Amino acid sequence: MNTLYYDRFDSPIGALTVAVDDIGVRHILFAENRHDAKGREHWQRDPDAVAEPRRQLLEYLRRERQDFQLELAPVGTEFQLQVWHMLAQIPFGATWSYRQLAEQIGRPTATRAVGAANGRNPLPIVLPCHRVIGNNGTLTGFGGGLPTKAALLKLEGVPCAQERVADLFG
Repeated sequence: MNTLYYDRFDSPIGALTVAVDDIGVRHILFAENRHDAKGREHWQRDPDAVAEPRRQLLEYLRRERQDFQLELAPVGTEFQLQVWHMLAQIPFGATWSYRQLAEQIGRPTATRAVGAANGRNPLPIVLPCHRVIGNNGTLTGFGGGLPTKAALLKLEGVPCAQERVADLFG
């Protein structure tokens, strides 16, 4: 197992923790997460190692960036990796339903499995699982909490989020 280097820093949506290794970004964690990263007791704090991901995340949260140019290294099953790869195809300011995401990976009947994989995304924001919503347009589960999901969608100008969250971005 490679050593993971991390830093925790403040952002407009609360504290974020980013962990990287020599391959790429492995984890982005919110202050509160539904699923925590395993093995964190072996991580080493190194703010310099995460300088570029931190810079790009903060630019996104300040509305200065719409996409990311980072080496990503998520670890998951083949199915999870397929779902996470497809998340990167959802354009800034757009949303897909879980059904649409399942259809895009060629598994139209796997909506629940897609939802489970989406919920285990280790790189939220960069692999924009916040852009996946319920079939009826509702905001559904998000590892960083629904207020954070709504804030990220509002930041991107998504209409469904406009009335569902206090403005965390001022």
